[in-house]
Amino acid sequence: MSNEVYVLGGYQTDFARNWTKEKKHFNALMREGVQGALEASQIDPRDVQVGHVGNFAAELYCKQGHLGAFFVEAHPAFSGLPTGRHEAACASGSIALLAALAEIQAGWYDLSCVVGIEQMKTVPATEGGDYLGTAAWYEHEAKGVEFPFPKLFGKLGDEYDKRYGLKDEHLAGISAVNYANAKLNPLAQTRSWYMNREHACAKDDYNSTIGGRIRLADCSQVTDGTATVFLASRAYAEKYARARGIALESIPRIKGWGHHTARLRFADKVAESAKAEYVLPHVRSTITDAWRRAGIADVNGIDGIETHDCFTTSEYMAIDHFGITRPGESWKAVEEGWLEIGGKHPINPSGGLIGAGHPVGATGVRQLLDGYRQVTGTAGDYQVDGARNFQTLNIGGSGTTSVSFIIGVA
Repeated sequence: MSNEVYVLGGYQTDFARNWTKEKKHFNALMREGVQGALEASQIDPRDVQVGHVGNFAAELYCKQGHLGAFFVEAHPAFSGLPTGRHEAACASGSIALLAALAEIQAGWYDLSCVVGIEQMKTVPATEGGDYLGTAAWYEHEAKGVEFPFPKLFGKLGDEYDKRYGLKDEHLAGISAVNYANAKLNPLAQTRSWYMNREHACAKDDYNSTIGGRIRLADCSQVTDGTATVFLASRAYAEKYARARGIALESIPRIKGWGHHTARLRFADKVAESAKAEYVLPHVRSTITDAWRRAGIADVNGIDGIETHDCFTTSEYMAIDHFGITRPGESWKAVEEGWLEIGGKHPINPSGGLIGAGHPVGATGVRQLLDGYRQVTGTAGDYQVDGARNFQTLNIGGSGTTSVSFIIGVA
């Protein structure tokens, strides 16, 4: 039995859409995501053996649980399929992918459909911010706090400032790159928005403070959307390749993965890492575990990264945790232009969460799908030239649940 798991493609909805304004139910979002993936990947729905749904808070945003059953609603051929829903805050999509990966490696199934999904524009911003607070320790960190997560990730910036120094202009540089990349992505939420480094640096009514040191330009978006991918065993991938007259080696596979969970409260994480080399050591271990499983020595074996920039501070953290710079020196990568699509270490060519959008439960799946596009040379205007290995980093909570995948071709 082979442990190789292949990615056969997928589909992403347009993250600029507002499904509530369109008067469309959660089920319509699920249906478009799954049916779009079937069509894009040219997969017979009768071949799908199991469905996995990653979602954070449909019970709050949509008053709906039992989401695995909505996968079955997406196509008549799915009636009776085993399905399930997975939740780990903003890492929900990646946890669903891990479950599907493990089942295929165990030999239970040959073809799995993984859907990441979130419909967030059902409530006002303050109410949605309170819902997002349940990804932290709600009673201690979010209850009665307006927009708790910008404040928590502002504290991440404060910790960097305390340990190493941090300039707002470097955070603004991260924002500007992500917005610029999003303009190249036809599915990005902010593709028609205006943003440059000067605007991201501004401290005025057009770039207001959201919480702590976090300003509007530092934030990811509130987004409706879904991303769907198909994971397959080697046996199914061989059949898929033969039917299309392509080489098996041209189909991307998941080469490595990492997964760690830290303590829930941000203050506890920081206290635990006080004498550590990295501010969030469990995030670092997630990244290095993926390298080890993929047989890759370090970040120089990675052609590009889709990372979790829920705020500019989380991308600033990711830069040194990936080893692009020494700890505390992420600013060098910003100043040297390493993060840009044509740079030494491209990060978020899709636009990331800041530019492309952040439908919470969909983000991990969207990252893997963008990695698939990159290593198959199908990313269009945001293609990284010659990409063969792409890495994701998906984070739930304030650096609590971390998952990373490396997707690549032989």
